[in-house]
Parts: sequence; structure tokens; C-alpha cells
Amino acid sequence: MNNAVVTGGAGFAGYSLVRSLLIKGFRVVCPVRPGSPHNERLEALKKDSECSEGEIVTFNLDMMDIGMLPRLTMAKGLDLSGCLFFHLAWRGGRDDFDVQYANVSCAVEAVSAASRIGASRIVITGSQAEYGYKAGGTKDPEGNIIPVTEDAFPEPLNAYGAAKSAAMYLTRDAARHLNLEWNWVRIFSLYGEYEHSGTMLSYLRRTLMKNVTPSLSSCEQTWDYLDVNEAAEALIAVSEKGVPGEIYNLANGDYKPLKEFTESIRKRINPGIEIDYAETDPENPMLSLRPSVEKIRRDTNWRAKKPFN
Repeated sequence: MNNAVVTGGAGFAGYSLVRSLLIKGFRVVCPVRPGSPHNERLEALKKDSECSEGEIVTFNLDMMDIGMLPRLTMAKGLDLSGCLFFHLAWRGGRDDFDVQYANVSCAVEAVSAASRIGASRIVITGSQAEYGYKAGGTKDPEGNIIPVTEDAFPEPLNAYGAAKSAAMYLTRDAARHLNLEWNWVRIFSLYGEYEHSGTMLSYLRRTLMKNVTPSLSSCEQTWDYLDVNEAAEALIAVSEKGVPGEIYNLANGDYKPLKEFTESIRKRINPGIEIDYAETDPENPMLSLRPSVEKIRRDTNWRAKKPFN
């Protein structure tokens, strides 16, 4: 049985990744934050018939103590040599400097832990927040917008994006010194099961189902949405086929004005309600997403298949 370690496995993207690995027959080791109510999601997977080919092993370990992972897995008699290691655990608000700073150290320590348990590769999730406004692409000399590619220099707008960017450089260097294969995957915008209740899509669905008029921004910015289950498949594809040492954008690639997404949801859930869109504010430019996904498609043969509608 192939082995995988997933940190943050009870989270939004982590849960779908764990489930996909189990369906593929992996034994998945998930260190979980003690006392988190989200841990129940992983317990439910043990009874999921679709996951019966795999095996899930969970144990309490706060991510700030990820350095203890090799000792704990050894105590459980787990031989994880050659495993795939996915580091998704990340906490704190976007402007919570102290917590974001701690996340960087945790990510570097995860690389060390992966090396000590004999992992064959570590895949760490970054974010479009690393790009800042560059996430919306750049203009060529003729004024055409070119989607943002992985070689764009990071210009984060908050502590979260800055910490992700710092972790990218530091974990890459740590993995290189430890002779551990490494990939960094910049996630753009996901939706699906266990999506956080505070996202715009969650708010929109919730208000429309309650027959309440939603109030949104102008929604004129360009956006890209990817189903979380397809994101899980992409992370696995990178771990198996990605070029070691490379950074990959993870998105659908079918970006369009955000209002097209919101209107498609409105028409599907409650066409009798009109959304209250705010006026455009020229003094406060809105962040757009126009990701290039050519690199991940070329190197792994993965591509998004599920239409947003």
C-alpha cells in the first residue's frame, strides 16, 4: 500500500485531498489539531464505502509541533519511507502577522520532518495572494492582458501572502539541502464541500436560499473558480508527475468577470431575487485573477473538467 502524509487534512482543501488519496488506495497519515471539531470529517471517512480501498491513520499533533512527526509515526510502527508528503496546514487571519510568521517556521519544519521519515517528495500549497495585484495578469506592449505565470515576482498585499511567499523560498532551499523533491502549488480560488461560511459564494448561496437580497461589490473584477475535488486530483498529479523543484499555479483557467459567476448562481437558486451590486470605486482597484495553468497541464496532464454551472 502506498503511503501519504497530509497536514491540514481536516481542512477545506485537505479533506478532499485525503478522500481522493483513500479512493486511490493510499494509506493516509493525518496529524490533526487536538480538539478541532473538523477532525470529525476524517473520522467519517473511515466509514465511507468509496474510501474502503485505502486506510486513514489520525493522531493528535499541533502543527507547531510538526517536528515530532517522525518520532510519533515510529511509535505507531509506521514505515513511511518513500511516501508522498502534502503540507496544507496553515492558520490565522490574513493580517495576523505573528501567526503568519509562525506558519513560515512550521512549513520549514515540515520539510525537515518529511525528510526524516523518508518521504520521496513534499508538495506544499501556496496562494495567489503571493502575487498581489499581479494575480490579474500583466499587459503586453499592445495592451493585451497576459495571464500571470509562475515566474512572476511576488508582490503580496498582506501578511498572509508575504508569509506564503517567504515559506516558498525557505522550504525550497531546505528541501534542496536535504535532497528532498519539492513542489510549490499556488492555489487560486476553490469552492465545494466544507467551503468556509465566510466566502462570497457561501454568503450568496445562503442569502438567496433565505429569499434575502444579497449585497455584493460591483463584481467587475475577473475571477477563476476551481472545484475543490479537482484541486485534490491536481495536487496528487503534481506529486506523481510534476517536475521536482517547480512552482505550479492551480486554477481552472476559465477565468471570467465575477458577475458571470454570481449571476449563474442567482439564476440557479433564486431567479426572482436581484443582487444588489455596489457602484464601481475607481479609487480602490479590485483584485482580479487571471491565472495561467499551462505549466501544470503540460507537466502533469491534469486539467479541470467540471464546469462551474
